[in-house]
Parts: sequence; structure tokens; C-alpha cells
Amino acid sequence: MIELYTAPTPNGWKISIMLEECGLPYRTHWVDIGKGEQFAPEFLAISPNNRIPAIVDSDPVDGGVPVSVFETGAILLYLADKTGQFIPADLRGRTLVLEWLAWQIAGLGPMLGQHGHFALYAPERLPYPTERYRHETLRLYGVLDRRLTGREYIAAEEYTIADIACWPWVRTWKAQGVPLADFPAVQAWYDRLKLRDGLRRGVALGADRVRRRPQDDAEAARTLFGFHKDQA
Repeated sequence: MIELYTAPTPNGWKISIMLEECGLPYRTHWVDIGKGEQFAPEFLAISPNNRIPAIVDSDPVDGGVPVSVFETGAILLYLADKTGQFIPADLRGRTLVLEWLAWQIAGLGPMLGQHGHFALYAPERLPYPTERYRHETLRLYGVLDRRLTGREYIAAEEYTIADIACWPWVRTWKAQGVPLADFPAVQAWYDRLKLRDGLRRGVALGADRVRRRPQDDAEAARTLFGFHKDQA
């Protein structure tokens, strides 16, 4: 059994999608980042960076004591290796997937997160950081569009953890004001993947929690991008 500690944000969706796609049994523990529950000692014991998501695997492949994993890239790779799914076994295919996984966790996620913060959530709208991160957001969409031109998937001839990592952040395109039609290969990829049953179940996890939150702009941004007042 996988214990999933999460919230309904792009980073949280990465792991719920992966778990649904893998078919692994899991139990969800909600971490209310609006209330600062990510700073609780019990959560810090498994996620010392006080960020969601994190997992605890009570049935690791070595048969030993439970294994806790934090950071989305590490979790995706751990689950892919555990199940033998969504990562190629050959050297070159695996390397490609790891490259694009690193691209997402070092670039696409952080830059879109910063753009979302300054464009939607920051108490003071500051032109310089807003434009800086918007430019970088659009640049990264361009990188992804060029990669996907003539391809069905990002890193291989099959669906992998690179796709799973990127899709939830592209899902924020409308809130971020990204002209998705300007990136036709990304849009086609995004639309293809959203038809997958496992992905749809993973994204649906916690949808009721999002709807229960106040819908003013600042609160909507907190929910979507996973910000807490102490993380600004």
C-alpha cells in the first residue's frame, strides 16, 4: 500500500496520476497547505522540504521497512522502477526520459509556478517579475512545442513519467493566460493525454476540495499553484 500525502495542485496531480496509471493501491492523506499543515512535524518527517506531495511505501520491492519518498521527480522514478511501467528499460530511452523529467522539475514547474504567483497571487502586481516569468513560461512552451512536433509523447515512443510530470503544469494554461493555440503540438499532446482514464482519475482526486475553497482570485491562485502565505 502506498500512503499518499498530497493536495490538489499540479505537483500533487503528478503523483495521483502516476498511481492511477500504475494501478497501485494507495490511500490519500490530505495536507491542507492553506492551513500550514505541511509544516507539521509528522509531515516533515517524510518531506523535510515541507512541500507536497510525499509517499510512504509499506511494501517496498526489497521487502524491508517502509520507504518514504519526497520530491515529485524522485517519487515518479521510484514508482516507475517499482512497477516497471512508464520508463524504458534500455539505456537511451531511459536517459531521454530522465532528461525531460529533469527539464520539468527544474524548469517548467518552477517557472510556471513563479509566473502564477506574480501574475495571479502576489499582493502587489509588479511588472518586472511578472513579465520576466511570463517570457520564460512562453519560452518553455516553445521548447516543449518543438520537442512534440511530429511526436506523440515527449521523451519516447510511448507514454512515460516525462509526460506525467509535464501534463499537470500545462493544465494551468488557461489560468496562466497562455495562448495554447500558439503551441499546436503542445495542444494536440495535451488533448490526447487528457482522454486517458488513469490521468483523468488522477486529476479528479481532490476536485471537491478545490471547489469548497473561496473563489476570489487570490485564493484560486493559492489552490492552483500550491502557495501558502509563508512560501511567498
